[in-house]
Amino acid sequence: MTMQPPYSANHAPYAVDSRLSRGRLFPEAPSPTRTEYQRDRDRIIHSTAFRRLAHKTQVFVPHEGDHYRTRLTHTIEVGQIARAIARSLHLDEDLAEALALAHDLGHTPFGHTGEDALEEVMEPFGGFDHNAQALRIVTRLEKRYADHDGLNLAWETLEGLVKHNGPLLQHDGAPIARYAARGLPVAIVEFDARWPLDLASFASAEAQAAAIADDVAYNAHDIDDGLRARLFSIEDLREVDFVGDLVREIEARHPGLERNRFVHELGRRLITRFVEDAIREGSARLAQAAPQSAAEVRAQDRAMVTFSDPMHAADKAIKGFLYPHMYRHPKVMKVRVEAAEVVRRVARAFLADPALMPAEWAASAQGMKADAPRIARLVCDYIAGMTDRYALAEHKRLFGDAPELR
Repeated sequence: MTMQPPYSANHAPYAVDSRLSRGRLFPEAPSPTRTEYQRDRDRIIHSTAFRRLAHKTQVFVPHEGDHYRTRLTHTIEVGQIARAIARSLHLDEDLAEALALAHDLGHTPFGHTGEDALEEVMEPFGGFDHNAQALRIVTRLEKRYADHDGLNLAWETLEGLVKHNGPLLQHDGAPIARYAARGLPVAIVEFDARWPLDLASFASAEAQAAAIADDVAYNAHDIDDGLRARLFSIEDLREVDFVGDLVREIEARHPGLERNRFVHELGRRLITRFVEDAIREGSARLAQAAPQSAAEVRAQDRAMVTFSDPMHAADKAIKGFLYPHMYRHPKVMKVRVEAAEVVRRVARAFLADPALMPAEWAASAQGMKADAPRIARLVCDYIAGMTDRYALAEHKRLFGDAPELR
């Protein structure tokens, strides 16, 4: 009996159909038991870069406590939310989950602090972009297979990884505003020349579901972590649009609820309201546009899976609150300043003398024959792949000490 990979009959016409995938850069025989996107999800989970997320900061460094989010726990939560949205919209859940699990693979140690520091050091060499770095990881840097570098993911997965936040090019071919000054990251340009990713169009609805799931998880879990770290109080949240309403709602329904349960209840309600809004808005937009294929979703002039205008306002209000009360809180800023200096000092040391890197990396640099941009990108790859604790260990190896980051 010939086995066939499972495919859901509940998929909408606009869902990505794994049976119609554009394939892989290096052709492979199909799996008899898994769809293309199930295979991609599994490859991402088994990758080295995915395992490293367990020791990469979300907002707090690991020394702050065991209960705060890391990149890995955040990523798992995004995957769960993405599947829930995809299921309700009759999309391919496996593709949505694969993209959610891959979306942070390119992040540096120490969260956005490390990214900003690496961007500063790499500015003369094209800068640093975590989405472009994720593409480098899954197409070049993971070395697991005998026949090729990278994970050899399906076209739809690569497209969604690069474009989950929207098109990168305008219809006239000019970069979107974010990239207007410098141009698109070199890694994206080079790969697109090799295998075009249609950079001027939206990605699939599955990729859009993964992107909105990231926003939902960030909002709910940064509020949760901030409350647990006592960077701000429940009382402070009363003045935040939408969140204050939820606080009063919980108080009315559960008067005198102990603080720990209150924090859990607030996070649960935040996620539920945002997810339900994204499903309602996504359903309405898809019904109005009536796309009959994934290609027609990509051809739309706006995202199909997103928040309603009122929930966009709530999202903006939450981010506006978290920026000064959490991301720029004096306690967090002290750690951020020290962490950024770790990344800068280590990066500059390796740029000045690539032979200081471990033997395999040093040998690769030597083989580049003083090609400064290529060597700089090699150094960037090495540092971006570090976990927080490994970055601290390298700093100690190079300079004899490392900050405690407390």
